[in-house]
Amino acid sequence: MHKIFILLFITVALYATKINEVASIVGVRDNQLIGYSLVIGLKKTGDGTTSKFTLQSVSNMLKAMNIDMSPNDIKSKNVAAVVVTAKLPAFARQGDKIDITVSSIGDAKSLEGGTLLMTPLKGVDGKIYALGQGPLSIGGKNERGATSESHPTAGLVYGGGMVEREVGYDLYNKKVARLSLKHTNFSNAIAIQNTINNIYNSQVAVALDPRTIELKKPTNKSMIEFLAAIQNISVEYQQSKKIIINERTGTVVAGVDIVVKPVIITHGAMTVKILEQDSPDNPNDGVAVDQDLYLGLNQAEVYLKTGTTTVANVTRALQKLGATSKDIISILEAMKSSGAIAADLEVI
Repeated sequence: MHKIFILLFITVALYATKINEVASIVGVRDNQLIGYSLVIGLKKTGDGTTSKFTLQSVSNMLKAMNIDMSPNDIKSKNVAAVVVTAKLPAFARQGDKIDITVSSIGDAKSLEGGTLLMTPLKGVDGKIYALGQGPLSIGGKNERGATSESHPTAGLVYGGGMVEREVGYDLYNKKVARLSLKHTNFSNAIAIQNTINNIYNSQVAVALDPRTIELKKPTNKSMIEFLAAIQNISVEYQQSKKIIINERTGTVVAGVDIVVKPVIITHGAMTVKILEQDSPDNPNDGVAVDQDLYLGLNQAEVYLKTGTTTVANVTRALQKLGATSKDIISILEAMKSSGAIAADLEVI
């Protein structure tokens, strides 16, 4: 099975973006919820007798309905024990519907066709914030009738959660709010501060650190109106240069202007040679890919001119030499380790 190598070109220079795309309002966030329950109505694909907690849970449920039965007497395979998770959106109100995720924790083969019983969903403080219940959806079926979902032991109940308790946060009466940048950067924090102050012609924004900007509400606006206007302001945002490598799929994402400094790296039968001169060593023995890049096919070398050598150049040259995605990733990692590449390299 051949892996596909993909190079995506991303502009990393300054570009205009709205504040709501690069920063969030402190305190306005989702909250995680979790619960334990049972899924019933399975077609003999539920937990077996080895999942003792499932049998005990069924026994406890029956006792709550005034049916006293020992777990040892329960042999049903139509029930599965599950953990239920959900996100409680910011400012969710009582009666709002939320989606919930249901995942088996026993040895059930499939949750297809099952129904989740009423499940209390609790926050980190142990309080119940929502109740979940309803039929599961685990994906459609393919042309052969088989479930297309690769994980039939997990599913969703769309709108199956109902909010019962609200998370209090009085944003309207606040005089001060804070923005939190998604990435720490001194220049971006100052750019957002100055842009906001220039628009309002006063010091309403102060960068407290490279990630946090404090905002003071003008007297002629409510906090909601102020934050709505702030989020739609366009700023010159500097995105950090980064190379992202997925070793499992062989995918590399890099910017077109990430420069590679002079370096010589040997990997197997290939030598990557980036020289600090106006012309390659052996242009006559190679093939010109473009005006700045040559392939020395006899020596299996790559020649590139300094100043125009980028990660994109190197990747394109190595592909023409027949390098695999694994080879290219190894060479890029070696360049980063040697200091030839200044951009951050992230392996996922």
